[in-house]
Amino acid sequence: MIRPKFISYPVVSLVAGLLVLAAPATPWAAEINLTYAFFAPARTFPGKQMAHWAEQVGKRTGGKVAVKTFPAGTLLGATEMYDGVTKGVADIGLGSPSYDPGRFPLTSGVSLPMGFTNATVASRTLWELTKELQPKEYENFKVIAMFTTEPGYIQSRSPVRNAADLKGMKLRAAGTGVPVLKALGAAPIGMPMPEVPQSVQTGVINGTMTSREVLQDFKLAETLKYVTDYPTVVVTFAAVMDRKRWEKLPADVKKVIEELAPEMAVWTGNYHDNENVGAALKWAAKEHKLQILSLAADERARWDAKLKPMEAEWVKEMNAKGLPAVRYLARLRELRDQFAKK
Repeated sequence: MIRPKFISYPVVSLVAGLLVLAAPATPWAAEINLTYAFFAPARTFPGKQMAHWAEQVGKRTGGKVAVKTFPAGTLLGATEMYDGVTKGVADIGLGSPSYDPGRFPLTSGVSLPMGFTNATVASRTLWELTKELQPKEYENFKVIAMFTTEPGYIQSRSPVRNAADLKGMKLRAAGTGVPVLKALGAAPIGMPMPEVPQSVQTGVINGTMTSREVLQDFKLAETLKYVTDYPTVVVTFAAVMDRKRWEKLPADVKKVIEELAPEMAVWTGNYHDNENVGAALKWAAKEHKLQILSLAADERARWDAKLKPMEAEWVKEMNAKGLPAVRYLARLRELRDQFAKK
């Protein structure tokens, strides 16, 4: 006996079609895939910036662009970042011009003791200054984001309220922080930041001069109980693409990236000042009784006078290279004051 066929071929086809329609849609692959490298861990505030930037580019291009991030030196390290971008190892590289003043001479002016109050003001100043004056040092790159740390502060085991307290004190510093500490009478010592906690505990150094999120990030507040309220120098960051790689991007993608650039200075500065440093200071005060020490007005004036020659020395050095140092610093001050009012 032949059994009846309860489902005919047309019905099977119809059911199969309905199942396909009901299944979750497979996401389309991005048309453009970019790699974005950074030398420090993802948890750092520049690492947060690169993740936010990647997310925003994907969102604002409607998924047309996908950005894969490589933090913690997994693709390029600090000293090879910009050369790596030029060679095509990464499409985008986030490095620190402060660590390479020979390559970025004019940008090093932002890392002089210029009186920045926080990272937001310094970041906005750096971006606008670079956008307006177009330093030749970036001619082979497309700058897609710029920002800074907050100014460095002396963080120490014993209180520093005057130059006498600071004299001969062994403090970790980097970049333009070294001549600052020398001018103030301290004894700067260069070392990687991860070595600082143990060096403080063993007495190799008495503290550090850097932005204050390290009090929590490296648990330094357990031993460094004092912060002297005297802002010194910022560290600059610049994310760049090779100019040839940039020119290959479609016009609509370029537009999205260019619109994001000034936003990144504000977003990253705010994040660093409030979520990063602000949270660290609250934690250190609550958990480890951190004390913020103020300088007397006359003492602050003396410190300012000791640091002032650094500016003249920088101008002389830049003039010898044929760079517009005086114009650069004049515009820097204007932008700094403009953004500080806001």
